[in-house]
Amino acid sequence: MKTLRKLKKKVLKYFAKNLPCCSLRIFMYKNCGYKIGKHTYIAEGLTIAEKLEDTDNLRIGDRVAIGPNVTLLTSSDPNNSRIKPYVKIQRGRIVIEDDAWLGAGSIIMPEIRIGRGAVVGAGSVVTKNVDPYHIVAGVPAKTIKKVEMP
Repeated sequence: MKTLRKLKKKVLKYFAKNLPCCSLRIFMYKNCGYKIGKHTYIAEGLTIAEKLEDTDNLRIGDRVAIGPNVTLLTSSDPNNSRIKPYVKIQRGRIVIEDDAWLGAGSIIMPEIRIGRGAVVGAGSVVTKNVDPYHIVAGVPAKTIKKVEMP
């Protein structure tokens, strides 16, 4: 049964990644078990790298915008490499709070929280939590500005 569930998740992710319609992508990602809020936009090319047996490892809030070719890593390890005992293996949930915006090609590492209304610049690599309403960019991503709202 676990093997069937993992196979279903892998197939749904594969097709969702390149579907031309956002609502269909979100429908398929939700069927993978990811929590995705209302009015969220996910562009084509989203990669979710994870252990397929993981559950509740990705939560995306309401009105989140995810640009094209973003990568979300809830698991990062060298798989079967002989270096596995000697390197840090990362695994953990990613939470993207309401109204956040992930720029094209950004990469979010495991165990990260993107705060409400935060912006991640295109091509950035996020290795630490992002505070609400902060704009981060770079490799590794650092705060460059705050979102100023009236």
